[in-house]
Amino acid sequence: MHDTATFHEGERAMQARAGALDRLTAIGPRVVRDHMPDQHRELFEKLPTLVVGSLDAAGQPWASLLAGPPGFVRTPDERHLRVNARPDAADPLADALALGAPLGLLGLEPHTRRRNRMNGRVVDDGLEGFTVRVDQSFGNCPQYIQAREPEWVPHAPGPVQHHGARLIEPARALLARADTVFIASAAPRAGSDTSPVEPSQGVDVSHRGGLPGFIHVRDHADGSVGGEGASVLTIPDYRGNFFFNTLGNLLARPQAGLLCVDPDSGDVLQLAAEASIVWDSPELAATPGAERLLRLRVVSHLWRPRALPLRWSAPEFAPQLAVG
Repeated sequence: MHDTATFHEGERAMQARAGALDRLTAIGPRVVRDHMPDQHRELFEKLPTLVVGSLDAAGQPWASLLAGPPGFVRTPDERHLRVNARPDAADPLADALALGAPLGLLGLEPHTRRRNRMNGRVVDDGLEGFTVRVDQSFGNCPQYIQAREPEWVPHAPGPVQHHGARLIEPARALLARADTVFIASAAPRAGSDTSPVEPSQGVDVSHRGGLPGFIHVRDHADGSVGGEGASVLTIPDYRGNFFFNTLGNLLARPQAGLLCVDPDSGDVLQLAAEASIVWDSPELAATPGAERLLRLRVVSHLWRPRALPLRWSAPEFAPQLAVG
């Protein structure tokens, strides 16, 4: 794979700013593949969940979580991944699924801290599920992942609530105690007519972890959105693999989708946001370990009580987050 197809202009700009462009240009084609290695296929096929990033009709990224018995994700070959599950009708993913639609997939096993990413496009969409063909496949390190075990429980989801730019109190409370979130983003030309011939022009979904309270929420007081002001999230960006898939996307296309799951109740928060990167500020200086900050100004959000048939054990925090 040629290096210009591995990373797009936003990712390369971030890599250059971090002094990593030459190194990533050299190693990118070797570690970002057009197929899934056997160990990636093995991980996907044993998971009870799959995180999915998608685009709605307006091009807004959303992050979603599908659940099913281990084996609900299959890899019939190294270039195709089959998901035998459908999203709830209220999930933005439901309307996004169509032939040719770009998706970002993340398989994460919390108790082993294994995670693999795959970006591709829908090549089959049916009543029982959908199939994605690989554009890019790569692994991620175990940093910042909280170890916890899943458990299946009886499923009784509550009514989905649609809200605007100011977060409702349950959503605010969930973010205040969260130690894990997922962020969907998209390359500059993802979803365009030309993107299918450019592997780097896809949708991505990534993991962010920290100690409870690492996400800061405040309300913007200018009243510019819906006359009520918007909630603004600030998330620290810690040192990673220097691929800058998420921040490179957001630098070039500043829209994001965020997913947060309550491990104790199965509640799900999904939000759409306008994104910006904070390079230098007193707030950044006061955030230990952060190399930059990500700001997310909420545009709208969904609150889905008890949406998932899973609960998770108390976390064993990632060693990178040790305090004291």
